[in-house]
Amino acid sequence: MKKIFYLFRYISWTAIIGSLLGSLLLFIVGALKTINAFRVVIFNYIPEDKAHLHPADIATTYLIKSLDTFLIALVLFIFAHGVYTLFISNKKDDDEKNVLKWIRTPNIGHLKNVLAEVIVIILFVKFLEVVFVNIDNLKWEIVILPISIVLLALGLKFLSLNKEESNKTK
Repeated sequence: MKKIFYLFRYISWTAIIGSLLGSLLLFIVGALKTINAFRVVIFNYIPEDKAHLHPADIATTYLIKSLDTFLIALVLFIFAHGVYTLFISNKKDDDEKNVLKWIRTPNIGHLKNVLAEVIVIILFVKFLEVVFVNIDNLKWEIVILPISIVLLALGLKFLSLNKEESNKTK
C-alpha cells in the first residue's frame, strides 16, 4: 500500500506542468501589456474605452496591469517549484545551494502563505488600477475593495500560516 501512495505522488506533475505553462503564458501576456504601454507613449495608441484619460495615464494603467500579470506569473512559477520540491524531488539528491532563498519551500504551510500574500498584493494592485482609471468618477462603493484587502491581510496575519518563519523572527 505504501508503494501505491509513493507512485501516486507523481500525479502532482499535472499541477507542476500546468502551473509552468500558465506562468509562461502570463509572462507573455505581461510583456504584451508592457508593449501596449510603449505603443501609447510612442505611437499615441489610445483605446476607445480609455479615451477620457491622458496618454501618460493610459500607459501607467497598462504598466500596473503588467505588474499584476507578472506577479501572478511568478506565483505560478513558485507554486510549481513548491509542488515539485514537496512531492517529487528526493530531498537527499537536492542541492539546496543552487536554489534561491526566497523560492525554497520547506512545507505546504509556506506555500499557502506565499499564495495568500500574493492574493492580497494582487487585490491591492487591482484597487490602484480601478482608482487610477476612474479617478474623476469615484463612488463610495469603491471602498469595498480596500476594506476587503485589509480584512484579508489581517486574517493572514492572525492565521500565521507559516509558523516556522514567525518563530524564527522571535
